Amino acid sequence: MKHLLHSILVPVFRSRGSLEELVRRVAQTMREAGIEFELVLVDDGSPDDSFAEIRRLALRHPFIRGFRLSRNFGHQAALTVGLQQCRGDFVAIMDDDLQDPPEILPVFFSRLYQDADVVYGIRRQRKENLFKRAAFAIFYRLISALSRVRIPLDAGDFCALRRRVVDAMLQMYDANPFLRGTRAWVGFNQVGLEYERAERVCGKSGYSVTRYVRMAVTGIMMFSHVPLRLATISGLLISALSFGFGLSMFVKWLIKPFDVPGYLSTFIAITFLGGVQLISIGIIGHYLGYLIENNRRWPVAFIAEDTEKSGENRQSDTGKA
Repeated sequence: MKHLLHSILVPVFRSRGSLEELVRRVAQTMREAGIEFELVLVDDGSPDDSFAEIRRLALRHPFIRGFRLSRNFGHQAALTVGLQQCRGDFVAIMDDDLQDPPEILPVFFSRLYQDADVVYGIRRQRKENLFKRAAFAIFYRLISALSRVRIPLDAGDFCALRRRVVDAMLQMYDANPFLRGTRAWVGFNQVGLEYERAERVCGKSGYSVTRYVRMAVTGIMMFSHVPLRLATISGLLISALSFGFGLSMFVKWLIKPFDVPGYLSTFIAITFLGGVQLISIGIIGHYLGYLIENNRRWPVAFIAEDTEKSGENRQSDTGKA
């Protein structure tokens, strides 16, 4: 199946300094494996003029197809646009910082040639600091515990997909995509392969703590109703406790009448119940906002520019083995 077209999708954000090395390693790996490929680079509104570098590289290498989004829509939106643009019978997704080594891609594709529909990378070892490693571990285990589908632990977006899986994922419109969850939801035959995640070649991650938290909330809302159930259960428990406490006070008063004390206990009860109500309303509000965004059916992102319009100036380098 090596004669079929393979798409390698890379979302780009503030990675001007690493793009040339990325292209070199991808091209070398694919050619040594004898795989025909295209490299799809989607610039997610980078402030460092990464698209100028993509355009320069595309003039030298016709296997590169570059797209610039009209603004920064986010990593998952850039991936969604890239999947829409990929032409390959097989599609691989990797990051632009070379922490996902391109040299593993032929191994991913070889499993697709056999019996797998999805091959995803399982991070065996991370190079981040202790705080980030702990945060990622909690994130994946929380998502896995709350989700209605089994989302593999320590598996990010680094993967390879058959065309039918890509087509299935693109049918699932979502205003705030969470593709590793969507990938798990569509099913098919999925295989995990361990790999050691490398250090960043240069620069720093475009993901802040806020973005990671937002992605975690999106994943939970997409694939779990547990927060809503917890709000309901907490309401039932508090109501039961309140009823039991009131009943016990009434029984004690029947046995031996007394003046009912109350200012401190009333204050605590009101503030506690008010807090629970606000949390519950907030959870419902998140789900409601998520539904409103999806019902708008707005595009996930807009493409402002692509390199194919300047293809007449390209040199004679191809992506064929």
